[in-house]
Amino acid sequence: MSRELRRAMPLLPISMVMQLTELTARQIRYYEEHKLIEPARSESNRRMFSLDDVDALLEIRELLEQGINMAGIKKVFDLRKVNKIKSLNNMAMSDSELRSILREEMQQAQIMQKTSIRQGDLSRFYQRKSE
Repeated sequence: MSRELRRAMPLLPISMVMQLTELTARQIRYYEEHKLIEPARSESNRRMFSLDDVDALLEIRELLEQGINMAGIKKVFDLRKVNKIKSLNNMAMSDSELRSILREEMQQAQIMQKTSIRQGDLSRFYQRKSE
């Protein structure tokens, strides 16, 4: 069984999660309503939380302590989901697609009269022949 699968298994009741996260049941349900966590339900319709859910709740608590409001926390979680999907989709990028993206970036940088961020990175791929 993979580590990701074990961490995603719903094992913990809300009472245990409350102790681990120092959040109230109401707070936990509130975050569930806002789709920041999605606990599984048992046959008796009780919430069962995974270790991933506990990690998310701990992160929510930390972000709140740093002064970030719920809208900001939702944005952080949404961006993380989008980036995860993008990283899965980008794994099969062809050389021509990569070249096209880099060419476009460098053209945009030239239009803005700035140096492309990637220009320095590209130099390591082109070795000059010693004379």
